[in-house]
Amino acid sequence: MYSQAPEIESINAWTSPLFVTTNPDHEFIKDDLLAYIYEYQKNQSHAIDSHVAITAKHQLFESKLNFLEADSPVIIEARRMLEELLSAVVTEVNRGYWPEGPEGEASIIESWFHVTKDGGYHDIHSHPNCSWCGIYYLEPGECALDARNGVNRFYDPRINADHYADAGTAYLGEQGFWDFEPVEGQIVIFPSYLKHSALPYFGKKDRVVVAFNSIIDLV
Repeated sequence: MYSQAPEIESINAWTSPLFVTTNPDHEFIKDDLLAYIYEYQKNQSHAIDSHVAITAKHQLFESKLNFLEADSPVIIEARRMLEELLSAVVTEVNRGYWPEGPEGEASIIESWFHVTKDGGYHDIHSHPNCSWCGIYYLEPGECALDARNGVNRFYDPRINADHYADAGTAYLGEQGFWDFEPVEGQIVIFPSYLKHSALPYFGKKDRVVVAFNSIIDLV
């Protein structure tokens, strides 16, 4: 007499949510944003104007960390769009954990651009002092996933997930990272604890992104 197979419950614990979308107004703001960025870059006194983690960055220009605070119509519109997007994402993620009534409101507290030249990269890092981060791909240049050219790499936050590998760990992935190909107009949003990098970029065109950190309030 065989026993009936036990019921098995699946619990998907400790996931890391990432979100990808496309700015529907990208074509309308791209040229003005790029013009503003290149004008800023032309007047920079330092390649890394933020003076943050200078040795982790090579062959790229970075603004100060208040880029989206500029009093320019295209910057104001970009910030409005990104904060509305962030608010929608964090509300969806946290809906079951917030009290009924208040809504989540995102505020971008740090923002900057990167203009990456041929051979440029940004070493592995994470973003402290915020809860959600994002990257807006204004101009991906010649980035390509198959060649791992200029892609953003996100690293598995489960520190010991790769301490042993056999057939039973295939679900973890074979490499402990996830590569994201920059596509023009796309925005990727991720929790601040995820370590990530921008792999070396090679191309005649610049790779241009706007990055941002945010905090969330209930209102």
